[in-house]
Amino acid sequence: MPELPEVETVVRRLRAPLLGHTFSGMRVEWERMIHPSALEMRKLLVGQSVEAIDRRGKYLVFELSGQDDLIIHLKMTGDLQVMPSSVPDHPHDRVVFCLENGDQLRFRDPRKFGRVYLTQDPALILGQLGPEPLDNGFTEDEFLALFERRSGRIKPLLMNQEFIAGLGNIYADEALFLAGIRPQRRADTLSGDEKRRLYRAILQVLWRAIEQKGTSLTDKTYRGGQYQQQFLVYGRLEQPCLMCERPIQRIRLGQRSAHFCLNCQR
Repeated sequence: MPELPEVETVVRRLRAPLLGHTFSGMRVEWERMIHPSALEMRKLLVGQSVEAIDRRGKYLVFELSGQDDLIIHLKMTGDLQVMPSSVPDHPHDRVVFCLENGDQLRFRDPRKFGRVYLTQDPALILGQLGPEPLDNGFTEDEFLALFERRSGRIKPLLMNQEFIAGLGNIYADEALFLAGIRPQRRADTLSGDEKRRLYRAILQVLWRAIEQKGTSLTDKTYRGGQYQQQFLVYGRLEQPCLMCERPIQRIRLGQRSAHFCLNCQR
């Protein structure tokens, strides 16, 4: 599933071709991903123009000229591209938004898990998300306050979108390595210094990944990302740790894997 850096990369890529343009139509090939119905969304969307494109956690948020926001979650395999209407459809194009200039915004999603919402109240969809880790107002003290009455394993906690928004499997592994904390540690055993290291590590990993346009793995869904070339632990099972040369380990935590170094993460 794309994490914060990949979604941020998509947001930045879409701003130039979409801002100021008006939706003139909409074609839906997979109605289950549309909320409300495709018929109602088409009726409300046409005639509205895109005034801003931002991100909230792993959601893309399009602020429109009317009273609505278009909100899209890419889920596991979704991607958004702007292209001329003359380009032939791809078999995995699930939703096509037509623009007044002849271009189209195409939501491609091979596994059909993505979601598209049109709403006048974004809080109905985004209200349960935790704080944005890259917001200027998200301070070290605010991060430490999140741990009050938290006792679960630290890696699943970091991936809980109600705890902090945008982190997933890759960047939780990388941040925990930089902070020197094992992924199976219980949150209530972390010292204040460890939490502060983790706060700084999360910011460092996310900004580095955004600079590299996120991560492109073998499915090629996200084009151009280079952060996979800088992985410290994720996906490096049995390879030597880049700090101490001991082999990277992997365990299962819940339904996900976790990569770490036994020596560097104590």
